[in-house]
Amino acid sequence: MATHPLIYEINARCWLGELSEARGEPVDLAHVPEGEFLRWMRMGFTHVWLMGVWEVGPRARAEARGSRELQREGRTLLAGFQSADLAGSPYAIAGYRVAPAFGGDDALRRFRQELNRHGLRLVLDFVPNHLGLDHPWVQAHPDWFVHARSPLPGTFRQTGGASTLWLAHGRDPNFPPWPDTVQLDVRRSDTRAALITELLAVAARCDAIRCDMAMLVLEEVFDRSWAGFPPASSRASGEFWAEAIQAVRAVRRDVELIAEVYWDLEPRLLSLGFDYAYDKRFYDHLVTQSPAAVVQHLESQPAEMQARSLRFLENHDEQRAAQVWPARTHQAAALLLLGLPGARLLHEGQLEGLRRRVPVQLKRRPTDPGDPQITEMYSRLLEAVQRSAVGRGEARWLRARPAAPDNPSHRAFALVQWQVRPDAFDLVVVNLSPSQGQAFAPVVVPPIAQRWRLSGLLGPEAYERDSADLRQRGLFLDVPGYATQIFHFTRAG
Repeated sequence: MATHPLIYEINARCWLGELSEARGEPVDLAHVPEGEFLRWMRMGFTHVWLMGVWEVGPRARAEARGSRELQREGRTLLAGFQSADLAGSPYAIAGYRVAPAFGGDDALRRFRQELNRHGLRLVLDFVPNHLGLDHPWVQAHPDWFVHARSPLPGTFRQTGGASTLWLAHGRDPNFPPWPDTVQLDVRRSDTRAALITELLAVAARCDAIRCDMAMLVLEEVFDRSWAGFPPASSRASGEFWAEAIQAVRAVRRDVELIAEVYWDLEPRLLSLGFDYAYDKRFYDHLVTQSPAAVVQHLESQPAEMQARSLRFLENHDEQRAAQVWPARTHQAAALLLLGLPGARLLHEGQLEGLRRRVPVQLKRRPTDPGDPQITEMYSRLLEAVQRSAVGRGEARWLRARPAAPDNPSHRAFALVQWQVRPDAFDLVVVNLSPSQGQAFAPVVVPPIAQRWRLSGLLGPEAYERDSADLRQRGLFLDVPGYATQIFHFTRAG
């Protein structure tokens, strides 16, 4: 039976800091209270993504503390803000070692054991594009990074041995360089070999790996981004990810690989062996509140692509969902997220309706009262999902049919049928429009009953329908704007 991941992203720094404050003593990964694991289990999570566990060094931290923008954000967000609250970006990695403040590598091992004992899997980050300024390779192997022999924009001077090189800061080609990072040169065979060794070390310590900005090291993207720098010596052939994923699969066939990817390059990353890839188009269409665009996007995806996409309403890079969507829209978006096949990501604070996005460089968060209505909404959705087949077994995207030739409201309906048992199934219904809508849902009815009983898991609706009518016309739906429901179908006779 297939299980579709439900991932909980946690900001390790802030979370452990808050646990420590609540208990009045330092809490590291080896001493996380049992209640945390039980809470994640109760909510139905399958994975916990521990974002920000790797070491960050003093040079990267100094870059964060010297940033006027981060200083301004810190003063806006935090009472009593001090530069010491800026701990540096978790993605300016000084080494794939667990920060001492979190208990070190042994504490991570114990944390993972507890997760696994509770039926949960651990997700950790791997950054293929760049390293932090403090990483030992910067001194020991400066030629492993994109470099020039003379100063160029976006570079800094690095002396190694008898030579001086100008190393490039890491960047996304659409944005300025990240001044706390150094750009790895994946065109080189020696850089690739060292990176793959690091990736294998990460794989040995977790159950799934999120690969940060994975598309940046695709050949076509990398060559275009760094065309202004001299080509690397001992150039490797083929895609980095094909080589790296083959190496991981040789030792850990069970580890799941997740690609953070944009620019419609998801199919390319999946073809190279990733299990899941970000579906940013889904998020973008929801943000612009374009119901037909959301539905059209999902309908255009083959079933395999749907099942290998990772979707979210927020994460550490995006605005808080409670800030983006009003309550009714938020509920419709949340059920759609939870009701789709593939990996589903929920972000720490999302379930409580927090509204203030916190830069990843900060090590503490502001007091945010949240929204009890959103907390209750997510509680109902997650409880209903766990009572259904949603996220388990076989999923079918159903293309809504018009209720009448002159009625286009079906175009805003998202319908997903889930089935685990042969004598029952569930139908997720979401109307993404603010207006009343009508549609027929072409449910696939098992040939084992003459009539079916429908019970709403998110409301008191209850009906009976003939199998023949369901097969011929489908299930007729007439629902208000932003309606959400999970219908549970069982045999009635």
